[in-house]
This record gives sequence, C-alpha cells and structure tokens, in this order.
Amino acid sequence: MLKLYGSTTSPFVRRLRLLLVDHDHEFINMQIFEGADRELLRSLNPTLKIPMLDDDGEVIFDSRVIFRYLSEKLGLTRLSWAQENTLTLIDSVNDALVQALLMKRSDVVADSAKLIFRLQQERIETVFAELEKLAADGEFDQWDYPAICLYCLLDWVLFRELHDVQTYPSLMAFHAKHATKAESQATDPRE
Repeated sequence: MLKLYGSTTSPFVRRLRLLLVDHDHEFINMQIFEGADRELLRSLNPTLKIPMLDDDGEVIFDSRVIFRYLSEKLGLTRLSWAQENTLTLIDSVNDALVQALLMKRSDVVADSAKLIFRLQQERIETVFAELEKLAADGEFDQWDYPAICLYCLLDWVLFRELHDVQTYPSLMAFHAKHATKAESQATDPRE
C-alpha cells in the first residue's frame, strides 16, 4: 500500500493528498521538527523534508518526483512542458514563502535592504503576477495537477497570512471556486 508521509499543514503534501483522493493509500501525519517523527524522517529521507512516499519499501522524495512516480504507477496523464513550467512557478513562490515562514518562526527580521529578502520578495511578486495572468487566461480551468498545486499554494498563503493575494482577482476567484470541494475541505490545514 502507498504510504504518504507529511503534515496536514504542508501545501506540498496537501497537493498529493488531493491527487490521491480516489486512490488507496495511507497518510502518515508527522510533526517533523522534533521528537520521534523527526527521527523517523531522518531514517527514511536524508533531505529531512516532506512529503515522501513509500511504495512497499521504495521511498520517493519531493512532491514533484512523487507526482512523476504516481503518474506512471497510476496511469495519469503526463504534464505538458507548459504545465511543467507552471509548476515551476508555483513551486518557486511556494519555496520562497516557506523560507519566509521559517525565518519568521526563527525570529529573523525581514530587511528589504538585504539581498536575500529583496530577491525573495521580487520572486513572490513576479510569480503571483504571472499566475494571475495564467488564471485570467483559463490556464487553471481544469481540476488537474497544476490547478491542485495552485489551490494548495493559495489556500496555504491565506491560512498562514504570508502575502496579500486579495489583490489578484482571478486567483481569488479560482480559490473560491475550489474551496467548497469536499476534498479541499477534508484536507483543510485549519482543521
């Protein structure tokens, strides 16, 4: 049986939970920053990151690689190169915001005079502007993996209050459309 390791609050994990909603699997919710779950993570995954997937002893790291693995295993439609690029956009802003959250939790004060903070902020704003254009052009009209990933990103940003996405009407309309789905509610990180 497929075992998906992660946390209920991770947008990278949630996208796979949504992908697997109609497939038999076990979800192992972990507290990855300390204790026994940290040691389990260390024993299974040298990157010390979630998600990870265990398929009868074959452990796969990283949501993007897990998606490729599941696509082959479950016979899912392969992504086009344009969709792959869209996932790169989503992943890059998601990574930047994860780092922002970790810095905030580590009491590192964001200083826009510092290069690292300027570059991350520029990436966040540029990518959200591009995702807004793609959403307005109908890029996410189908509930496919890129749309699932976008939904998880937006919902997580709103949940963590990491960026003002209210200024992007097409993204907010997309989020509102999918927030009422049963699977979106069942995987809500606020619960």
